[in-house]
Amino acid sequence: MADPATYRPAPGSIPDAPGVYRFRDEHRQVIYVGKAKSLRPRLSSYFQDIAGLHPRTQQMVTTAASVEWTVVSNEVEALQLEYTWIKEYDPRFNVKYRDDKSYPWLAVTLNEEFPRVTVGRGAKRKGVRYFGPYSHAWAIRETVDLLLRVFPMRSCTNGVFKRSAQIGRPCLLGYIGKCAAPCVGRVSEEEHRQIVDDFCSFLAGNTTTYIKRLEREMRAAAGEQEYERAARLRDDIDALRKALDKNAVVLGDATDADVIGLADDPLEVGIQIFSVRGGRIRGQRGWVADKTDDAGPGEMVERAMMKLYDGEHADAIPREVLVPALPDDVDAVAAWLSQQRGSRVAVRVPQRGDKRALMETVERNAKQSLVLHKTKRASDLTTRTRALEELQAALDLPAAPLRIECYDVSNLQGTEVVASMVVFEDGLPRKSEYRRFVVRGVDGQNDVASMHEVITRRFRRYLDERAALAAPELGADDNDGPQLVDPDTGKPRKFAYAPGLVVVDGGPPQVAAAYAAMRELGVDDIPLCGLAKRLEEVWLPDTDSTDGGDPVILPRTSEGLYLLQRVRDEAHRFAITHHRGRRSRTMVESVLDDVPGLGEVRRKALLRRFGSLKKLRAASVDEIAEVPGFGPRTAAAVVDALTAAGAAPVAPAVNMTTGEILEEGS
Repeated sequence: MADPATYRPAPGSIPDAPGVYRFRDEHRQVIYVGKAKSLRPRLSSYFQDIAGLHPRTQQMVTTAASVEWTVVSNEVEALQLEYTWIKEYDPRFNVKYRDDKSYPWLAVTLNEEFPRVTVGRGAKRKGVRYFGPYSHAWAIRETVDLLLRVFPMRSCTNGVFKRSAQIGRPCLLGYIGKCAAPCVGRVSEEEHRQIVDDFCSFLAGNTTTYIKRLEREMRAAAGEQEYERAARLRDDIDALRKALDKNAVVLGDATDADVIGLADDPLEVGIQIFSVRGGRIRGQRGWVADKTDDAGPGEMVERAMMKLYDGEHADAIPREVLVPALPDDVDAVAAWLSQQRGSRVAVRVPQRGDKRALMETVERNAKQSLVLHKTKRASDLTTRTRALEELQAALDLPAAPLRIECYDVSNLQGTEVVASMVVFEDGLPRKSEYRRFVVRGVDGQNDVASMHEVITRRFRRYLDERAALAAPELGADDNDGPQLVDPDTGKPRKFAYAPGLVVVDGGPPQVAAAYAAMRELGVDDIPLCGLAKRLEEVWLPDTDSTDGGDPVILPRTSEGLYLLQRVRDEAHRFAITHHRGRRSRTMVESVLDDVPGLGEVRRKALLRRFGSLKKLRAASVDEIAEVPGFGPRTAAAVVDALTAAGAAPVAPAVNMTTGEILEEGS
């Protein structure tokens, strides 16, 4: 691990000008590329006290062995050079937006004598007009099949075209009216070019004008009693409308824009892009990438745009790009896009109206893609096996942790303290083994003491059940030891299993509390670690940040870290769910304490019937009177008590452990 002071540039040697810098490791490999409006303050920020840097930045500067820079004339040049170097060097500490698939385009070969329409993937070619990209090739082919009825342009390969010209007979499409058959001279080159221009104009968004023109021609044909032609035009209009129905209208002002949505967690980021042309969604694409540095939303948006609109896709840049967060150098990004497109491009965050609603839709799609990616990743056996092996190696475990238990504490300003225990076996959640704890022996908000109590209770039960199972009369086997499964029910005994790894949600204080609880009970053969949420650091019992100890830093792309994060997040979710349920019951009981004749049994009956205080407040006297044990008078007293309690302003409840607002009735 290198000391950044050993390669820090001399004072005054860094220029105060725009530029791009590269950090290299001891083998001269580029590990990070960045840009700056002014190189001097940006590079100096990397060589401050290392304790003040973000952990991922700490890892980068301690991995590097040298830094170099290149001065450019303006911020746009810096943006271009930075992206060029990122593509060339593929630095390990830069965010990597790798799309795992190519997206199909609809292409019109305007560079040919008789242009044709095709569906393809890959790099673009000069002289070909592209529409898209789209999500699925089959959807494009369906749309093209409908449009060829109205715009019978060529769609065959060069080989088919030449063969039909030689034999003087068109292919099947020419016979069924989906090709004007220029191969046999049914239309001239100019007439076919006009059909192609109409096709491209329609796909570009000029749909209303063309449909109105066909409607006028249909009415004129009907007026002249050319009913067959009018019927054909009617069918053409229906075909166009079916094609339009496949692309939902989202913006009524015929906007041309790309809408970029983000969804991220500490390890990964999901990107979704909707291409809107003529007010309609013409295409969608997206991917999930690993987060290898501490880039914020603005920088992630900038990287996504650089990938989308590099030199090969400059003709796909719209007039407007809607983003969830502006890049830090938004003016430079907009100038670069305008330079690529050849006209002005606006980059902005929509604040209200249809564009804001569309942005929220794209962000929901990004969240769904991230969830789907995580689900697929978690269900892969090879990936789970690699995750367990990585944890075994990183934490120096005697065996792969096939059973992982994770604990989290949740409280509301020191009240209603609860905890959760979730179990993952072979990398998958085993929900039948989940357990909840109500912490009663701790006063006030004390997560460390709460964790100590929970771990003590769990492993005291473990020791008690193991001792009981060891007795011959309770199921011990002389050859195999204690039976962990109840022979009568066939179900596992609750706390008899020893986990391969115990994980606590928190840093050194929580780990120390859990470690002390286990040692007090004499449990010294079960590994323990903690996962600090903000920085994703893994703390072991023998490391303490107050004494200068270092946590275990797993790579951001590590499957082991990903598994630990999933386990920790599931424990947090389970604890919050338990806490909200108890809070709702407590609020009901406190509000109804002064209702005469309403005891504990009837309060519980109300809870079973309505589920939460919010739903109970919305109930009428008649609905409450339907609950067994209640009459009209008692029901009216309950409504009066709820009304009186609801008149007082109530501050929003906040979980002091996590900062989450706990909505009533959740």
